Amino acid sequence: MRRISTNMPNDDIQFRLRRHEQALSSIQSKMASQQKIQDLRDDPLAASHAVRYESYLARLQRFEQNTQYAQDHYKVVDGYLRQAQDIYQRVRELAVQGANGTYTKDDMKAMAVEVNELLKEVVQISNALGPDGKRLFAGDKAYTEPFRIVEGTPTNAGESMVVRVEYQGAGANRNAEIDENAYSNLDISGGETFWAEKMQIFSSYDATGYRVEKSGAFYIDGQRIEVKPGDTIGTIVAKINESPAPVKAYIDPTTKGLALEGTNAHLIRMEDEAGSSVLKDLGILRFTSDPGAPNWNPTARVSGGSAFDMIIRLRDALLQGNAEMVGSQGIAGLDLALDNIGSRLAEVGSRQERAEMTWKRLNQQIPDVTANLASVSSLDFAQAATDLSMLEFAHKAALQTAAKISQPTLLDFLR
Repeated sequence: MRRISTNMPNDDIQFRLRRHEQALSSIQSKMASQQKIQDLRDDPLAASHAVRYESYLARLQRFEQNTQYAQDHYKVVDGYLRQAQDIYQRVRELAVQGANGTYTKDDMKAMAVEVNELLKEVVQISNALGPDGKRLFAGDKAYTEPFRIVEGTPTNAGESMVVRVEYQGAGANRNAEIDENAYSNLDISGGETFWAEKMQIFSSYDATGYRVEKSGAFYIDGQRIEVKPGDTIGTIVAKINESPAPVKAYIDPTTKGLALEGTNAHLIRMEDEAGSSVLKDLGILRFTSDPGAPNWNPTARVSGGSAFDMIIRLRDALLQGNAEMVGSQGIAGLDLALDNIGSRLAEVGSRQERAEMTWKRLNQQIPDVTANLASVSSLDFAQAATDLSMLEFAHKAALQTAAKISQPTLLDFLR
């Protein structure tokens, strides 16, 4: 049975007034933050949906930034590749002029001097820096010049010229995540871009009785190829051919050793995994602390030149006044370099197109997800304003009623 005391009306009034004040404070906080969920207990189901939407929206915005960066990066790379292509075209024009047999040796030597300067410009382009300060064609070695000029004095030159261009870069392994578990390769290495001929590597080691002694792996153009104890040279050849690497492997019928040939014009990159020495044992690679290409075994026979080799060969033919060589090997080598850079331009263009299409799709998804997030977490201001007005009216009415119930007494004035 409830006991009625003189303090009970006052306690009840205080309790109800505090409830009204709490409700007013809650709705005012929601209107200030424009969010209808201040605590998880406000709406647990809506809160769980909001968290998922916020997480997904953050990922979409990150993907959008990545695709924008990729597009800008591809535009810069495309610009440099087109400049290199224009230089190749100019060198080819000089080759055609030098091959027609109407120029003197002095004229051809003057052409060779221009070709040598154009060669230096191509090397400068191959060592180009991007807006972020990284080398565009160095692959993983983003802060290392991918190509190094070696100068000397060619026959009939009479002055110092470029005699060799060495590649010091690495593979193109930088990726940008443009969607959930979807990546776009940002890089195109110098060993792919500035190459002309398909590489061929022939080991001089007879691998007829070769057997892998322990489990391990090796890499060809970034593709991991695993080997197991007991694998023979035939098994290794089959595994290489089954891998996605752009390389064809077979057994050289002359040396009985491993032979590799690129399926397109590029510098073949190979490396033994730590703790494994398969390629070294087969006479393809040399034992060295630097895994970067080229690190061929000195006894291996390697063929397939870069675009720089083609230009150097043409220049030397011009220096010798050999119009026949200029018109045959010189022009043929430049055509190979032009074909390769044309295919690389198409590859960069396709990557750029994919990034652009992905960017457009993300720009359609982001507003939709934002609208879904707003539907579960944003405050309905019209409803909130109505609720606030009703609470304020009820609070005023409660105060007026309390004033009539709790009449002042003499003790209230004596306190």
